[in-house]
Amino acid sequence: MQAAHGVPRGQNGKSDHPSHHGHHGQRRRSPRALPPAIEFLLHGEHIALDNLLKLTGLAPSGGAAKALAAAGAVRVDGQVELRKTCKIRVGQLVQLAEARIRVVAAQ
Repeated sequence: MQAAHGVPRGQNGKSDHPSHHGHHGQRRRSPRALPPAIEFLLHGEHIALDNLLKLTGLAPSGGAAKALAAAGAVRVDGQVELRKTCKIRVGQLVQLAEARIRVVAAQ
């Protein structure tokens, strides 16, 4: 449902826009649990970071995955990873925003 001035409205008919909540533009954030990690089964010794992001669907293309890494948006084992094609191995954890990928060995 849309309001006449283009601000989306929630299911109760009230505005979802943060400035319409009476908090002077501040949104309250409730603590949230991280979504479960994506488990990626690795066949072989390693996979390039950009390929991993593409295959897990976190990036729509290899070019987009490389751009995300170059921008510093990707973390590997908690550290920012700028190398677009760094080798990701079994046991490593890759993060992009709140999404996490845990790399495990394929049986």
